[in-house]
Amino acid sequence: MTKAIFFDIDGTLLSYRTHQILEGTVEAINKLHKNGILTFISSGRPRMLIPEFPVDFDGYITVNGGYCFVKDKVLLRNTIIPDDCKNWLTLVEQNKMTTMCFTENEMYINQIDEAVLGLHEQLGFNMPQLRQLSEMQEKDVFQFIAMQPVEKDQETLSVMPHCRLPRWHPVFSDIIPNDSSKAVGMDKILSHFGLSREESIAFGDGANDIEMLEYAGLGIAMGNAAPIVKQHAGMVTDDADNEGIPNALKKLKLI
Repeated sequence: MTKAIFFDIDGTLLSYRTHQILEGTVEAINKLHKNGILTFISSGRPRMLIPEFPVDFDGYITVNGGYCFVKDKVLLRNTIIPDDCKNWLTLVEQNKMTTMCFTENEMYINQIDEAVLGLHEQLGFNMPQLRQLSEMQEKDVFQFIAMQPVEKDQETLSVMPHCRLPRWHPVFSDIIPNDSSKAVGMDKILSHFGLSREESIAFGDGANDIEMLEYAGLGIAMGNAAPIVKQHAGMVTDDADNEGIPNALKKLKLI
């Protein structure tokens, strides 16, 4: 029996086209609550970039599983080790690259270029504060954003041996600790509520959702998901602009 459902944000709860959640999806989540099913956000976004939704959630997985919380209780904090942070920022400075940095309560960027502006328009997030690279080492870092093409990812990994790069966008990649993932976050939250993975469902569309979709009792890929993501899902639904979430929940007789 399904008792918990996890939702990615971008391309899943929110349309890339409108940056909005569909009314049918809001109604579906409210029906899940009435039926006693817990609902959770599971995103690569940091806490401060989680939008205000017209519906409540019971907990949050943020920065790809590095920071997880329910109400005011933090269940998991997993940061990038200082040496890896230092090595990455040195590489950024040497190659005159752009990077974003997410701490527990703040987000920074070292410069704003055309790629950042394009990403800002596509995802609709608030622009981070401009900071010097040296300032990005002053607090614990949960995630960096590497504004670079995929062919540069291996160079990044060579200087950050304790990190990995779950890429879900051609323009950038997330940088997170090796032992952070949405699946790890799911495990922490399910354990907190005394639930098993078999009692969970997860919805996602990006490559950083693959581990989550595989971990869940049923992983559901959105119709707009990349082909590789659909290969790791137990079910494929319609896309985020065409009520993919409620359509799947109705097929499963959960609403």
